[in-house]
Amino acid sequence: MSRVLTAFVLCLSIGHTAEPAPQATIFTVIGAPGQKEYGEQFRTWADRWQAAAQQAGLQCAYLPLAGRDAFSTEMLEGLEALDLVAEYPQTGSIVLQAAVDQPEQVIQLFEESLKHLRRLHSLVINAGIFPPHKVTGETNAWWGVWKKTLAVNLDAAGLLTKLGITHFRETGGGRFIYIGSRAAFRGETEDFLAYAASKGGLTSLARSVARSFGKDRITSFTIAPGFTRTAMAEPFIAAYGEETLLNEISLPELTLPEDISPLAAFICSGGMDHATGTVIDVNAGSYMH
Repeated sequence: MSRVLTAFVLCLSIGHTAEPAPQATIFTVIGAPGQKEYGEQFRTWADRWQAAAQQAGLQCAYLPLAGRDAFSTEMLEGLEALDLVAEYPQTGSIVLQAAVDQPEQVIQLFEESLKHLRRLHSLVINAGIFPPHKVTGETNAWWGVWKKTLAVNLDAAGLLTKLGITHFRETGGGRFIYIGSRAAFRGETEDFLAYAASKGGLTSLARSVARSFGKDRITSFTIAPGFTRTAMAEPFIAAYGEETLLNEISLPELTLPEDISPLAAFICSGGMDHATGTVIDVNAGSYMH
């Protein structure tokens, strides 16, 4: 079974806000199928979070999490998770993995994380897949891709949301950041109907959490990127060409993860709590609404 989730955690020492401080733990779920090429992206994500936290006036040490029970030599070489753990012994890092299309594994991941972290202050949900499935294809295959996409992109997010709300209510509040998509508002092309539907659901989930749980000091935000240059995007770029994507945006280059991470770090700092329910577009001017 393919592994569709890797996560890392940031431990932020927040110096300019009283809540939920002084030590804030952020559990970040990032998608990574485990291919070797994700190794550089995994390290880059961690480095960019470090830089983003510093830009927001935070002191940051991050905790990488990747496959615990199904390590292969290729996965270890690709994700470099154990190397990252060894580089930052002061964080008390652990190594975990789950296939987020499997509910029992999502629950286990959350519970095991709490055993080690004890208290979460922010939950950033970014695990996602982007598989094409043309409507001209065979129906059962099309439906299989639809179910898999929603299981990873939306069902897992819903389950993590339920678990996170329960935890935040017990511990005095917290923040959700959902990494959505421009597709929730603009729509997608015919090859990616399931992806667009899943991100539309994610946005509605985020807004519903904001409306329903604010009195529990639980806030919720959606960051809606356009096309972002990550390892997940490379097959699309290879198939359709970078020029096709550049023609859609108003800036001269594609969005990169470091264009998004400072915003996420700032939300985690508590500086945007009164903007709960907000959707923040980061799509290089490709869609405005």
